[in-house]
Amino acid sequence: MMLQIPEVLSPQQVAQCRAIIVAAPWQDGNATSGFQSALAKRNLQLPEGSPAARQAGALIEEALSANALFFSAALPLKVFPPLFNRYEGGGTFGNHVDNAIRYLRGSSFRVRSDLSATLFLTAPEDYDGGELVVEDTFGQQRVKLPAGHMVLYPASSVHHVTPVTRGARISSFFWIQSMVRDDGQRALLFDLDTQIQRVGQALGQQEAAVVGLTGVYHNLLRRWADA
Repeated sequence: MMLQIPEVLSPQQVAQCRAIIVAAPWQDGNATSGFQSALAKRNLQLPEGSPAARQAGALIEEALSANALFFSAALPLKVFPPLFNRYEGGGTFGNHVDNAIRYLRGSSFRVRSDLSATLFLTAPEDYDGGELVVEDTFGQQRVKLPAGHMVLYPASSVHHVTPVTRGARISSFFWIQSMVRDDGQRALLFDLDTQIQRVGQALGQQEAAVVGLTGVYHNLLRRWADA
């Protein structure tokens, strides 16, 4: 399942996040690459664990914790601390698949990458190129979203970023370990939750059908989730 989540950050939060990271020291993006990614990657990245990355990442994590759509779609168990990258001057990232396990350097924290997330921090009209292109069972999708919007997609997908030929594309990216490992099961739960909310708004949350469907949702979650 691939899902666009609008307005994860407000315009004010986007401006705050950019103010934190734009003036910070950046490094070669391959500092965190695996072998395959290093062959295809040409961008800049904030050093993992730097003060700017931690401060801006905390802002994003706080926003995610309040986003009901993100929770419904991802059913997050663990979120890797957000990282930040910058593409400019032809910067690109060729076809690759994200590592299955991501380790937080200098700690025992690790995440199984069930989902990948890209949170756009630059308005699309401010740069040319820089589309995120994702290929999976849903076909090929090209994504270039307004600042503050985010896309979620299976970390197992082959994906790339097209060259940025004008301006700079600044984004946050991170991975989520879901309570429900299987993408198909997660998609079914998301669809069921979405329909329950619609029926509840139409009939009332205490309607017997809504209560019954909510029970089905939680029984499926109980069967499939690891918490």
